[in-house]
Amino acid sequence: MNRTLISLLTLALPWSAWAEMAAPAGGPKPGSGGYACLIEPMQRIELRSPVEGRIAAIHAERGAEVRKGQILVELDTASERAALEGARFRAHMQGQIRSADSRLSAAKEKFQRRDELLKEKFIANQDRDDALAELNQADAAAAEARDNQRLAALEQQRLAELVEQRRLRSPVNGIVTERLQGVGEIAQAGDGARPVLRLAQTQPLRVEVVLPVAMLGKVKVGSTGIVEPEPPLGGRHVATVTIVDRVVDSASGTFGVRLELNNPKGSITAGVKCRTRFE
Repeated sequence: MNRTLISLLTLALPWSAWAEMAAPAGGPKPGSGGYACLIEPMQRIELRSPVEGRIAAIHAERGAEVRKGQILVELDTASERAALEGARFRAHMQGQIRSADSRLSAAKEKFQRRDELLKEKFIANQDRDDALAELNQADAAAAEARDNQRLAALEQQRLAELVEQRRLRSPVNGIVTERLQGVGEIAQAGDGARPVLRLAQTQPLRVEVVLPVAMLGKVKVGSTGIVEPEPPLGGRHVATVTIVDRVVDSASGTFGVRLELNNPKGSITAGVKCRTRFE
């Protein structure tokens, strides 16, 4: 798996701002139009490279919809690909193994003949011992040839992973919100490096609601709410409560609730105000 470095940015309005949205003029009552909320991306992501390299291609621009696993950025891999081809060739070479096996087979036959001749007293012990030494050497050479092939296969795997590291894939379904680097620039590695792209996860979305303390205990994890985006977007969507804060803000008398809003087709716009009703 490609190991792409990703920074997740958590968005949060100041609590006072949420409180103003949640309870204007004493706060809405259940069934009277719902509670003010915001529809946000589930997460915002900065796409960085795990290794330094020249950017060879960028396959998505700002506003593009992307799918999880889609290749968005490719770094130059000319040298890595050349090394990979060499390792792949060595991993599949059969010449050394066949040659070693042939020498091993000949050494076995020679040792068997010498062993039989020694039993008939036609040769000295030294001749048999020499044949045994040749057999052991041939056996070691055959084992070494196979070990070298396995090492080449491991090197092929390592180089393939290096090539994959230079392909930056989208970790989520979402959209590209910003492009910060271009083809030909050097992508830097590390958390402090400038990202190549910024993404927003739009499947699913999250809905942030601030409720008055009177609703405490009435809204629970797993319950549902009806989310209505502000005009002119409109629509009614069912969302599921995933988080209910256990601490109430004493200054505003409110607490936070998060809902998860399914958005498989990307038709619901993120970053807009909404109203949520709990039934």
